[in-house]
Amino acid sequence: METTPKPDAQEELPKPADAGGEGEPSVLGSIGRFALELVEIVVISLAIILPIRYFLIQPFYVKGASMEPTFDDHEYLIIDELSYRFRAPQRGEVVVFRYPLDPRQYFIKRVVGLPGETVRVSDNAVVVVNAEHPEGFALDESGYLASDTVTRGDRTVELGEGEYFVLGDNRGASLDSRTFGSLPLKNIVGRVWIRGWPLDRVEVFSAP
Repeated sequence: METTPKPDAQEELPKPADAGGEGEPSVLGSIGRFALELVEIVVISLAIILPIRYFLIQPFYVKGASMEPTFDDHEYLIIDELSYRFRAPQRGEVVVFRYPLDPRQYFIKRVVGLPGETVRVSDNAVVVVNAEHPEGFALDESGYLASDTVTRGDRTVELGEGEYFVLGDNRGASLDSRTFGSLPLKNIVGRVWIRGWPLDRVEVFSAP
């Protein structure tokens, strides 16, 4: 007489997955996890980028011809905002600052006079008077100006603590300390560090 075999008591037969139980991940669950990962990436990126953008470097877009031929109109620069937290601006550095007569505007000029000095512009020359040169000395700008550059004006400015005298390299087309006088340190955003555009003029600028 034949008998039908019975499954062993310890053997479990496979069961189809319940529609409401565990099985393949749902589409909504996958979307939720993706959205969560995306939010995490954005938060981490902002935590890295924002401090760099607001405390270390800042982009600057050149408008105008006041710094030609050193910097042309529409060039894209990166401004170092960190260095001046540890040291003072140096003569010859190019800085970006808030215009003292209208802080909503940003200017780019070169530092030629330092705190405690007297700067005199006359007879197409820039003369600096300080403790080391009480009689004054004609500023040598051959490192960044063409030999035929003429600095017009008739202005003498005594610089107090934390004040600077700035000029544009394009002396004939620059609104600078010859007009508005001394530049307070608090108005200086930072020094020009990198020229990033155009690509054929990319350059890193170090302290003079």
